[in-house]
Amino acid sequence: MPYRRVIREALMSFRHYEVDDCPMGERAFELALSRPYQLFILALPLRDLVGQILDNLISRAHPLAHRGIHTAPTVIFITRAAEAAAMEAMKRDVWLRGCLSYPPKLDELLTITAGLLPEKQPSLPHVS
Repeated sequence: MPYRRVIREALMSFRHYEVDDCPMGERAFELALSRPYQLFILALPLRDLVGQILDNLISRAHPLAHRGIHTAPTVIFITRAAEAAAMEAMKRDVWLRGCLSYPPKLDELLTITAGLLPEKQPSLPHVS
């Protein structure tokens, strides 16, 4: 997805949270098993996997791979207008926070992640 870098930099600029990104669903699954996550932002059509299938795999494996975690991470899908019907069917999933339209807009991204990721506090200038 060409907007990975934009999304990563926006979240790191406005949210106090570490962000990983990857171009392939297989790598995303490996990351999900290697450390706990609170949120996944997935495109429905990925290069090597369907985003909904990746979400299903992660939602089953993530709690098993990380001791003390009993629920799947929250998911936000990035969708195109043609994928609206698929999105409606997925809205029944508890961990689905919502969707961003493609191309993603900064205000939508910040609105949909509000309450999920803490806001980054502005740094105060250092006075000597």
